[in-house]
Amino acid sequence: MWIADQWKDYEILDTSDGEKLERWGDYILLRPDPQIIWHSAKALPQWKQLNGHYHRNARGGGEWEFFHLPQQWTISYRNLKFQLKPFSFKHTGLFPEQAVNWDWISSIIKNANRPLKVLNLFAYTGGATLAAAAAGAGVTHVDASKGMVAWAKENAQISGLEQAPVRWLVDDCVKFVEREIRRGNRYDGIIMDPPSYGRGPKGEIWKMEDCIFSLIQLCTKLLHKNSEFFLINSYTTGLAPSVLTYMLSTELLPRFGGRVQADEIGLPVTSTGLALPCGSSGRWTRTPL
Repeated sequence: MWIADQWKDYEILDTSDGEKLERWGDYILLRPDPQIIWHSAKALPQWKQLNGHYHRNARGGGEWEFFHLPQQWTISYRNLKFQLKPFSFKHTGLFPEQAVNWDWISSIIKNANRPLKVLNLFAYTGGATLAAAAAGAGVTHVDASKGMVAWAKENAQISGLEQAPVRWLVDDCVKFVEREIRRGNRYDGIIMDPPSYGRGPKGEIWKMEDCIFSLIQLCTKLLHKNSEFFLINSYTTGLAPSVLTYMLSTELLPRFGGRVQADEIGLPVTSTGLALPCGSSGRWTRTPL
């Protein structure tokens, strides 16, 4: 497992009975996680010192209950800063486990010894975009949600990256890639973090299992012989790391060589020393680090 264990402003304090107790900077949140099918003694005092609790209902949705929690606050990871705002379906606007991928991306960009051009698809609030830009890459940031792109711009500004070479685009990712192919544009690195299910700005339907392999095939046409990396992240149940390995290996190794690896990503749990799985990532590199 690749573990995001370099955080100072975030930690999973404890886990029990389908919930994870988290510290986001100065605030304690309790959020559901269906993987947590075990029970702990809940001995930590933070179980009774919550600032926010997301209650899941029987229909699969839920709602927040807040206790002295601001509408918005900021946390940092290394030199990056992120605005947090609890919103629909338990989210805060950041997936902290992705920090292990941000560090990997940053290392490749810094070791390339040349300017890299990076495409970030399904880019959300910009964690990977900011990591790539801070490492020196020019980034094209694409997400179908106008609100998420605006949020990512805010994160860039508070991180001191408002002048970084980032193109902020609200677009359907598949259609954007198709247009980039026709335009003859090429990238040194591609990042994608697609949802299990979603809709584009004009109602386009995205379903991970049906669409992901064809998108990988399309994206290989945006790479050139000296491209450096390809990263895909998945939270979709059933897409094991081995599936990500097979998809990337099938499309990338015959054309570009290099190396493919995939594994679970996760976050350490302070109370137990164990790591909570948080999805999977597949990585291709032209030159293994």
